[in-house]
Amino acid sequence: MENKDTRTFKINSKIERKKVYFKNRYGIKLAGDLYLPEDYAAKKNPAIIVSGPFGAVKEQASGLYAQELALRGFVSMAFDPSFGGESGGEVRNTASPEIFTEDYSAAVDYMGLLSYVDRERIGVVGICGLSGMAITAAGTDTRIKAVATLSMYDMSRDMSKGHMDYYTEEQRNKIKQYLSEQRWKDAENGTFALGNHEIAFDEKNEPITGMLEVPERLPEEANPAFAAFYNYYAGRARHPRAVNFVSSWTATMPVSFWNFPLMTNIKEVSPRPILLIAGENAHSRYYSEDAYSASKEPKELVIVPDADHVDLYDNMEKIPFDKLEQFFWENLK
Repeated sequence: MENKDTRTFKINSKIERKKVYFKNRYGIKLAGDLYLPEDYAAKKNPAIIVSGPFGAVKEQASGLYAQELALRGFVSMAFDPSFGGESGGEVRNTASPEIFTEDYSAAVDYMGLLSYVDRERIGVVGICGLSGMAITAAGTDTRIKAVATLSMYDMSRDMSKGHMDYYTEEQRNKIKQYLSEQRWKDAENGTFALGNHEIAFDEKNEPITGMLEVPERLPEEANPAFAAFYNYYAGRARHPRAVNFVSSWTATMPVSFWNFPLMTNIKEVSPRPILLIAGENAHSRYYSEDAYSASKEPKELVIVPDADHVDLYDNMEKIPFDKLEQFFWENLK
């Protein structure tokens, strides 16, 4: 248990934070930070559950969102998904779309038992790579009355097809071969090797695998997306428990994302509403646009002018909190 406050954003002293723990239905103990609005104990409040980005921890973007939503009157929770942060689960630094989806519903279990939460007024927020799990959870769990995503990434699509679906069939087969062979190596060694979650290819069209090497300084030739991620995870929001730019995922982690396509039941969220928010200049914008096309009404797509993917992590000038507040107050009645 840590005593030092390691949140990476500006803390608002008006908002009370409580560290909480709860279990998902696989028995994994999850850790969350509960953010409580003023006078919360005097009434039944609407509640919002937040997680993401993929590989981040609750002391980063999700905590910032939960704090801001508490300022606007919602009992809010930011939580660490299984296998990372302060949550339990072995092996560490692995991920599962199915279990991460379950983690959202486990958080709904917990929130709905609080005496000051109206269990009929619970919404969820997914940031970046946890967006798909938030939507998938809402598709089945009817206790979730509204879902919003920011800078959405469909991690199943990303890992199995690459950015903008650029993997060829040959490249996909090479990745599957690599992942399959790596399982034997891990079994033989009795450990889980580390690797990158999205595979790149060299000039010979061979997969580049292994840990992401994080430079001490941002290279001058870095592309804008990498630079934005680097400046956030290795710079202003660096956190020792985060996977991104601090450690690495297990090499075989992508296997479950190939086997579990997120977004399959996105139409099942209806008639509960979906709000998808993306930056105008985000390299990931197409995920939100495609999810909007695939979903049923009621739904809304908001494109934030002059914003990139990472701007919606912590740029208070660009995150449309007024829109989020309006969406949840209208739909958590």
